[in-house]
Order: sequence, then structure tokens, then C-alpha cells
Amino acid sequence: MKKFLGFALILVLSIALAACGSEKDKSGSDTEKESKKIVVGASNVPHAEILEEAKPLLKEKGIELEIETFQDYVLPNKALNDKELDANYFQHIPYLEGQIKENGYDFVNASGIHIEPIALYSQKYKNIDKLPEGATVIMSSSVADHGRALSLLEKNGLITLKEGIDKTTATTKDIVENKKNLKFDADYEAALLPKIYESGEGDAVLINSNYAIDAGLNPLEDSIAIEDSESPYVNVIAVNKGDENKEAIKALVEVLHSKEIQDFILKEYKGAVVPADK
Repeated sequence: MKKFLGFALILVLSIALAACGSEKDKSGSDTEKESKKIVVGASNVPHAEILEEAKPLLKEKGIELEIETFQDYVLPNKALNDKELDANYFQHIPYLEGQIKENGYDFVNASGIHIEPIALYSQKYKNIDKLPEGATVIMSSSVADHGRALSLLEKNGLITLKEGIDKTTATTKDIVENKKNLKFDADYEAALLPKIYESGEGDAVLINSNYAIDAGLNPLEDSIAIEDSESPYVNVIAVNKGDENKEAIKALVEVLHSKEIQDFILKEYKGAVVPADK
């Protein structure tokens, strides 16, 4: 009888322990399911700042956001292609399309988030109309930025581009009229342009707003000409094809389009960065 009772007690304890273990496994599985982490590559300003603002909103959805910052326009796409990132947030649509074509990346645009108007700056002239005959205009070596830079100059009456061309892919070869015989110097990386401006090189410098803001410039106040909000150069969340359907990526896009984040962009950058709805 004692042996039977001892055996029964062991059996009951074994069942209880097994149940606890099963419940623990189930709980651990649920916790793992609820806790998601995504790594997003971004430029320091404004992309990383916007993502920092999005962190607590994503945490409420059970998603941990890790931000990896980059100083250039090449490495974030390489890291995404190598699956070191779940997404990146630093580039506009024409640049993304150019990188896909040039490098064979299998990326897609998960959604547009904001526009950073490119602007023209000058240490020597307070108005774009004051640029002299033969003035040197410095712009980035990134061909993807040339179309928007030239479009800005065309809109301000300094040049005319070929009729019927896709202006997002325009180059200096597409200029058919150059009223002031402007000279173009495109030998500098985009990140260096604020330093070029500060040193007073050239007569005017075209600078992307993310680099301008990072260098303490206010595109609205310090520039002599600025792109308007109708720019097609929307900065996007880029992911590897298929990942745009992942729950965490969808949540990231939803949060970045939320009123909280849009209000933050408008308040923080005062028009130098403009929210996009696509």
C-alpha cells in the first residue's frame, strides 16, 4: 500500500511538473511571438531623429526598434542587401530606383515618409538673381540628385532643360539654354557639401536638406532658393522584396504616418522637412 501511494504521488508530481513545463514553454513562445525587433538603417538627420520619436509608439505595438546610423548613401543599401538590416530610411525614390538598376538589388519601396527639399546656398550672394555671369554652382557627385538640382535652377529661370525629358534623370547634358553660362562642379560627395559651402568655395552650392540641417543650416532661412513641396523626391522606407508584408514593417510605416510623427516633423523642422502621405 505504501509503495502504491508513493508511486501515485510520484506520478502526480510528474504530471504537474510536465504541465508547468508545458505552460512555461507556451508562455515563452507567446512572449517571443509578441516581442519583435527590427533594425533600420538611417541617416543621422532627420531620419534617425524621426525614428527615435517613433520608438515608443512601436514599443506599444510590441516592436523593439534598433536604429543604425550611416554617414553616406552607399552602405545602407549594401547592409540591407546583406540582410544586416530589416529596412533602411535615408533615400528618395529616384535614388532607390537608380541603385536597384545599377546594383541589381531586389528592393521595394514600402512607403514614402517625407520630403527634404534640396536648396541652393551662397556665401557671396543673398539672392539667386544676383549670381553673376559664369558663376560656379557646386553639387553632389550623386547623379540621382542632378535632376532635382537642375530642375530647381530651371524653376528659378537660370537654365532650360530639353523639352519632354524625365527631369528626375536630367544631367547637365540636357541643358539647352544657360542664360548666365553657369559652370557646374559635381566632384564632391553629398555629405561634404556643407563644408564646401562654409569654406566659401564656388559661387553657390546645392545641398540636400538632411546634410544642411545636420550642419546647422536652416534650408528655409539660409538658402537663396529651395525646392517646393511638390517635389517627387519622397524619402522612403526600403526593404527587401517580400518584407513589405511583414507585420513589423507595416507597423513601422503606420507609426511613421501617424499624426504624432507628422506633427513632430512639422514642429521640429519648420518646413525644411515635409511629411508625405504615400
